[in-house]
Amino acid sequence: MNRKIEFAFLNAGHFLDHFFMLIFATASALALAGEWGLDYARLIPYATPGFVAFGLCTLPAGWLADRWSRRGMMNLFFLGLGASSLFTSLAGGPLSMALGLLFIGVFASIYHPVGLSLVIEGRLKTGMPLAINGVFGNLGVAGAALITGWLIQLAGWRAAFAWPGLVCLAVGLAYLALTLAGRKRPAQQKRRTGSPAASPGKALERALLLRAFAVVLVTTALGGLVFQSTTFALPKIFAERLTDLAGSASLVGQYAFYVFALAACGQLVVGFLVDRYSVRGVFAAAAVMQAVPLALMVGLADWPALLAAMAFMLGVFGQIPINDVIIGRITASQWRSRVFALRYIVTFSVSASSLPLIAWIVGAWGFDRLFVVLAMAAGGIFLAVLALPRLVSKR
Repeated sequence: MNRKIEFAFLNAGHFLDHFFMLIFATASALALAGEWGLDYARLIPYATPGFVAFGLCTLPAGWLADRWSRRGMMNLFFLGLGASSLFTSLAGGPLSMALGLLFIGVFASIYHPVGLSLVIEGRLKTGMPLAINGVFGNLGVAGAALITGWLIQLAGWRAAFAWPGLVCLAVGLAYLALTLAGRKRPAQQKRRTGSPAASPGKALERALLLRAFAVVLVTTALGGLVFQSTTFALPKIFAERLTDLAGSASLVGQYAFYVFALAACGQLVVGFLVDRYSVRGVFAAAAVMQAVPLALMVGLADWPALLAAMAFMLGVFGQIPINDVIIGRITASQWRSRVFALRYIVTFSVSASSLPLIAWIVGAWGFDRLFVVLAMAAGGIFLAVLALPRLVSKR
């Protein structure tokens, strides 16, 4: 199989994965509440089954990929996700909508443990491919509201599920054709199955390997807390702190978009660096890039607050591909998808628990206290990174 063509499909898959998970968020706000006579707050719980499935189903998806076929699972991802979205477009009420969103969550859960394993398969330098792939995932998040809103305005909320579903099915059929064509060259495919990136993991002693896994899990948990808290709260932070710069909701949204777009570039910078320098050094720098600006955000407003937000979001987004690079270096190819699944279960679990934590801290003490808590979490990431074994941190 042509690796460059497959990489393009995997990037499209990451975009679609995050895009489909957020269609309902816009559709419920712009159309469904009025059509079904339910307010926005009462509609949101119907999305819960989908998000639960998105997290919990990563482990069986990774297990199936390792035991059966990663490319087979990716075919299931594209075709299942597209079909689920078409099914959801036919929903006649909240319950059938919840069922459709559940199916979307089940098939969307396939991507992270399986797609990321394929992204790094057969590569010695994994940082830049993971970073590029991560940017496409961010574009899916950013594009969901824009494209969904446009489709709703053009043809209604059903079109917001139906047209992306058809596109996803078309991409899936094209990827299926690519997969079937690749099977005609089994010898060449076999030579590419083992990833050179797995060899450092085999050289590690058991104690060092366990230590590396512990670092990955701790930094994943703390990083998930910082990521979810900052990305969710940033528009509200700007509404409170950028009063002289952003006096309207549209301007707040624009500034948040600019910061997120800039932060996405941080993944590319980090991906370039980890392929050339010590992972531990780059990881520690990303943690400092989060901790210091978050601590400095206390009491800031307007331009100083905007600059500090740009700085810590660069660090937050820049950290995203590093743990995946480490997993690629310490795990053998035959069970890598399951390790990715475990990492993303931790990520999604922490992300879900972050929202009530944000509400409690901000409601009781305000954003300054939240900045302190997040700065301490980033400091915890820095300390955990210092325990990363040297053999893992080297190229």
